[in-house]
Amino acid sequence: MSQKKAKVSAFESIKILQHPRLELTIQRLSRQIIENYYSSNNLVLVGIQPRGVYLSRIIHSLLKSSKNIKHLEYAEIDVTFYRDDFKLKPLSPSPQKIDPNFSIENKKVVLIDDVLYTGRTIRAALDALQNYGRPESVELLVLVNRRFTRQLPIEPNYSGISIDSFDNQKVLIDWKEDWKKSSVYLEFKEKLK
Repeated sequence: MSQKKAKVSAFESIKILQHPRLELTIQRLSRQIIENYYSSNNLVLVGIQPRGVYLSRIIHSLLKSSKNIKHLEYAEIDVTFYRDDFKLKPLSPSPQKIDPNFSIENKKVVLIDDVLYTGRTIRAALDALQNYGRPESVELLVLVNRRFTRQLPIEPNYSGISIDSFDNQKVLIDWKEDWKKSSVYLEFKEKLK
């Protein structure tokens, strides 16, 4: 069976992940967390705003419904003011705050984001977490790991899919209310030949 090369015009995209594979991928990520933290009583999931919270809420819901983790805390963190480029970009409409009583002191943290690209958002999240205590450990979970684009030495502990992409491409996740119907796209800003 021969495969045709995709011809994509300016700013078009190719679907790289959809139902049922998307559902299986997210369930696999949840099961990996269960496997590694089954006996833990100090696990904290932290979704990175704005786009990582969609995935983190899904993972949190799946973990809670599984009832396999004894104690599970959840938070969402806004890294806007911790980014090294925040003065170069427009501010998010309303930077969010974590509950001031929230603490990660001596807890096992799993940071969750949708796409790992340069690593700068994760670095900012690690800086922001310092305001909430000193964790026992921090791991990273992402749905899409974009390789070849890292600017910092950051790699995920849990990755849904890994793709080889370039700076002229962008990963877009179209989250639907029913997350199982969501899709992941690779957008091209130049024509493929």
